[in-house]
Amino acid sequence: MKLPSFITPNTLTVTRIALIPFGVYALFLDGGDNPNYQIAAWCIFFILGLTDIVDGKWARSSNRITPLGAFLDPVADKALIGAAMISLSLLDRFPWWITILILTREIGITIFRLLVIKGGVIPASKGGKIKTLMQNFGVGFFILPFPTWLEWFRIGFISIAIILTVTTAYDYVRAWMRSR
Repeated sequence: MKLPSFITPNTLTVTRIALIPFGVYALFLDGGDNPNYQIAAWCIFFILGLTDIVDGKWARSSNRITPLGAFLDPVADKALIGAAMISLSLLDRFPWWITILILTREIGITIFRLLVIKGGVIPASKGGKIKTLMQNFGVGFFILPFPTWLEWFRIGFISIAIILTVTTAYDYVRAWMRSR
């Protein structure tokens, strides 16, 4: 089935950004404590996370990689994870220090990448892609209504995400310093 020409990987990325508020809304419904709404919010965030994989593969396979898409895709990633973490922190279901650490890294490295390459785009490293995946899983497990005895599972995933968040930031800076 051939899609209409106006549907592009960039369209999917913009749609992903536009749908983030629906996930946030679902998180806050009924005070954020209703397991049904938590599952609905998780489904929305999960689908939006999957579209991150789809739009990138689609752009590469159809030779539709554009500077706009290369810019918007990481913005969508950061908006998705940031919205989820801030929402969960506001609901007292996710530690603020983790939200601040991860968002500071994400914003800081994004600014660093933009300044270093002066408007160009540095493609995400393999470590950066794994970091994003682990952040999505880690935060996703905080969205879901987990029984207390599975708390270690959430902590394990978010701990790995934190380690990858810090180490990939270090890797970007180190690679830049070596290239000078």
